[in-house]
Amino acid sequence: MEFPPITILGAGSWGTALAVHLARVGQPVNLWEFDKDQVALLQRDRTNQRYLPGIALPDSVQVFADMTDAVVGAQDVLLVVPSFAFAQTLLSLKPLINSDTRVAWGTKGIDHDSNRLLHELVLENLGERPIAVLSGPSFAKEVAQGLPTAIVTASNDKTFMQDLVARFNQRAFRVYMSEDIIGVQLGGSVKNVIAIAVGASDGLHYGANAKSALITRGLAEIMRLGVAMGARPQTFMGLSGMGDLVLTCTDDQSRNRRLGLAIAKGKSIESAMEEIGQVVEGINTVEQVLYLANKYQVEMPICQQVYRVLHGKVQLKDAVTELLSRGPKFE
Repeated sequence: MEFPPITILGAGSWGTALAVHLARVGQPVNLWEFDKDQVALLQRDRTNQRYLPGIALPDSVQVFADMTDAVVGAQDVLLVVPSFAFAQTLLSLKPLINSDTRVAWGTKGIDHDSNRLLHELVLENLGERPIAVLSGPSFAKEVAQGLPTAIVTASNDKTFMQDLVARFNQRAFRVYMSEDIIGVQLGGSVKNVIAIAVGASDGLHYGANAKSALITRGLAEIMRLGVAMGARPQTFMGLSGMGDLVLTCTDDQSRNRRLGLAIAKGKSIESAMEEIGQVVEGINTVEQVLYLANKYQVEMPICQQVYRVLHGKVQLKDAVTELLSRGPKFE
């Protein structure tokens, strides 16, 4: 089956990994990157040394610094930029597409300025059209290496969803379908905050019991918020919920987990981020999560303590003490 070109906006680790995956199965990919110096390196070296060293870009991946050139001729556009750049990328994209263009994203996060989920920004800025989100437990390096991975796509349009599955569901990369756009996005966003807490717990050597408790109670927080916002409870027991949460909390490939580990060792957030060298989405997301929790009157004590630690309102060990001293409740 032949596929038309797809445009991927964002050549970080995840955007590059998805481009490599599609190109390896014979699909043409236009890969755009905001950083012109990075574009020059990608075009020269044909590998993303900054984020995915040692992974060659197949010949069918064309790299662009000009978004106009990248978008021309593509019916499907996939945004894979950090959440803080998502809104601006939409504004840049808007004059370049038409009413037939279908828009998807692999960004995991919540808009910092409006505290809204990303699908709301897409529809507001680009108008009613087929949209979809790709999410789930997926480290970019493993996808680029061709290791087995399963994710989920949620869409408001059945045809677009099926087309994305046909496009991405190749070789060791499996894609499931969902109609729960809210739930899939929330699972992929809030798990980053919980992963910071788990990383900190492991950094303090609190053991496996504590880790299990944080993951389980973290999932409860995600589900409470999701249901209050109209998501389906069963979504959070799947790949974009429990699956992504477990992955991000337990493996050191997770930037959010590594941030928690660094904080537990006494490092500043700034030095930890410099050491990690990539965007840590949990930092960008935690304030928005608490805004939504307050708006929907949902209790999220783990996320609240992560926020307080990251913003210097409480020391890490004091945050743990506050969590443990909460009154007994029914599960």
